[in-house]
Amino acid sequence: MSNAVNNQRLPVAVWSRLVRVYQKVDRLSEHNFAGLGLNTACFDVIARVASHEGLTQGELAASLLVTKGNVSQLVTKLVASGLVERRAEGRSQHLFLTARGRELAAVAVPRQEALLAQTLAPLSRGEQADLLRLLRRWERSQ
Repeated sequence: MSNAVNNQRLPVAVWSRLVRVYQKVDRLSEHNFAGLGLNTACFDVIARVASHEGLTQGELAASLLVTKGNVSQLVTKLVASGLVERRAEGRSQHLFLTARGRELAAVAVPRQEALLAQTLAPLSRGEQADLLRLLRRWERSQ
């Protein structure tokens, strides 16, 4: 380790590098989604609903790590776009993709997975697994 990244500066260097990587991948993702008429937030909702059809809006909000108000606005936008539908089941509203939403998810999800695989390609599968393990440990410690 260089003198410039001593023990006191290492946490800042790690954080800074993580932010730069996130920003690069986020820009690539936004470009990818724009070609499909989506943004990151809308893609995230569609992907989550596609993999967990019937979840409630509250469950969706918890899984997306955003406020319930934001999720409500996103879902309302996607309902108006004809991609998501709300179905009343008892006292709860459950979320499902429409046929058009499923078609979009069938294109968007594999495209995003391929983009992410490409961005991680400089790391071996073992290094990717190590990175995931380390990030999980860091996240759980907070």
